[in-house]
Amino acid sequence: MGAAEGGALFLDRDGLLNELVFYPSSGEWESPRIRADFRLLPGVGGALAAFSEAGWPLFLVSNQPSCAKGKTTMADLLDVHAALLEALAPLGVAFREAYYCYHHPDSIVPELKGPCACRKPSPHFLREAARVHGLDLSASWMIGDQDMDLLCGRNAGCRTVLVPDPNSSSKRGSVVPDRICDDLAQVLHILD
Repeated sequence: MGAAEGGALFLDRDGLLNELVFYPSSGEWESPRIRADFRLLPGVGGALAAFSEAGWPLFLVSNQPSCAKGKTTMADLLDVHAALLEALAPLGVAFREAYYCYHHPDSIVPELKGPCACRKPSPHFLREAARVHGLDLSASWMIGDQDMDLLCGRNAGCRTVLVPDPNSSSKRGSVVPDRICDDLAQVLHILD
């Protein structure tokens, strides 16, 4: 369906657009720390292109605390973001804005130590996007694979979609989304 008047799609990144990576050093599934670990999930490019063709402005909203935790460098995080943009460019997909929170309460990097205003589930970035781009958050959707994504959307007054990733199952289950879809391509059919 076409985009709602003034609405937008806010998308999490890891576990929704790209694969989570298992790092033995932490024993956890995490966001990719370096470009070589970045893999776009199957069907994501086509789904994002379909959203764009239907008139939905796309915004990326992601917590990226790996540098704050000393697991990678800021340069590597920026390189992973560049890999995402490069993977989507041939499909004509571009985000209006990409919002990243690099902070973490347990940061070992002083300038990245929280608390901060922007870390999901805070609606800070969604409200900022609405202010800058003239969006109607009540006509918008937040899409993600974890409870913090759903809470972020709810806190901003958006509707929410859960696209569960099996590797992030421990980070969801306490928040009920407005909709649940098996993959990003299915989301297009439930938007209004």
